[in-house]
Amino acid sequence: MADSQLFCVAEERSGHCAVVDGNFLYVWGGYVSIEDNEVYLPNDEIWTYDIDSGLWTMHLMEGELPTSMSGSCGACINGKLYVFGGYDDKGYSNRLYFVNLRARDGTYVWEKITSFEGQPPTPRDKLSCWVYEDRLIYFGGYGCRRHNELQDCFDVHDASWVRPPELFIAQTGFCMREEQIFWGWHNDVHVFDTKTQNWLQPEIKGGVPPQPRAAHTCAVLGNKGYIFGGRVLQTRMNDLHYLNLDTWTWSGRIPINGENPKHRSWHTLTAIADDTLFLFGGLSADNTPLSDGWIHNVITNCWKQLTHLPKTKPRLWHTACLGKENEVMVFGGSKDDLLSLDTGHCNDLLIFQTQPYSLLRSCLDCIGKNAIILESQVSLLPPKLLQQVLKKITFWTAANHREEQRAQKEEKEKKCQWISSD
Repeated sequence: MADSQLFCVAEERSGHCAVVDGNFLYVWGGYVSIEDNEVYLPNDEIWTYDIDSGLWTMHLMEGELPTSMSGSCGACINGKLYVFGGYDDKGYSNRLYFVNLRARDGTYVWEKITSFEGQPPTPRDKLSCWVYEDRLIYFGGYGCRRHNELQDCFDVHDASWVRPPELFIAQTGFCMREEQIFWGWHNDVHVFDTKTQNWLQPEIKGGVPPQPRAAHTCAVLGNKGYIFGGRVLQTRMNDLHYLNLDTWTWSGRIPINGENPKHRSWHTLTAIADDTLFLFGGLSADNTPLSDGWIHNVITNCWKQLTHLPKTKPRLWHTACLGKENEVMVFGGSKDDLLSLDTGHCNDLLIFQTQPYSLLRSCLDCIGKNAIILESQVSLLPPKLLQQVLKKITFWTAANHREEQRAQKEEKEKKCQWISSD
């Protein structure tokens, strides 16, 4: 296999969408920084990562393409990637698109959802989404509202009198007349039913809701949607809440037994078992990029910090998806404070093993790592097992090749720095 194909990997990015469906991780959207400018990634490209072989492939997309943007919320239901909201150089969005990831002809065609009942959320980005019973349940985010839409669930940041341009009207539904538009943080809940194509805003029937926020994170365990942290105004939080997705009641702030993770935003929370959540990275209250990982047990209400994670790979505004054997796959994000430096966008894939791999997986990895030694014996395997082994050989060949390329690049950069210092 050619070196260029082995080294191929999705571009560096932050604020993107990523989901896992079957054997593949799918990555779309986001942005990078080039010479202090935000450059949004192409909207007609989707990258796939084969979890078994470790190979990346870029596919061109067709149809009603979403605008290139960052901060959109992506979620997968029954093989369809749904993308809602986001921000681009024209402003905030409240449009909803989907693409079938399992198309038989291998094409990826975007469709904009325009025939729906009900009222979608106001335009916003950096919101979160729970997937529950074929429904997309959105919470929070940062965006805008008109004066007559203000409620208690909106923390106002700023306001301005504007006469919206034509494109802004098309995106948001604001009327062509002077409106006082408020910008700020939300804590409202909106539901899109993918079967009936209906938007609804459920009546919250009890409990204390979380403060308005954006750049928080969420995960579903059973019928409970959990959220952790996030930002409002200049404050970052480290509180944990859940919403019962059957009764629409909030838990209030969950009391924690023992140590809490730091306050943060732009982090990820991943359900890794029926009663366990995995928290990784983010930006701390003092604007420090974080590389810490925590396990939360919802039965004991305890956080436990993981001590074996690499300290040299902080990540914020990344994505985290659960793999086939409960490994957490973290892709992209930034290793810098996006609010000031914004030059450290990443495209490496960090894989965190949260439980022992199966015996089959362990054996396949062993063969893949020692393919040269076992070369004469591999061909004797049964056809089905041989196919799995060949994918693992490809996986470790690609992984080793990328690591060598990365080490050479770092060594070259060190030499350049040494020469310039002289």
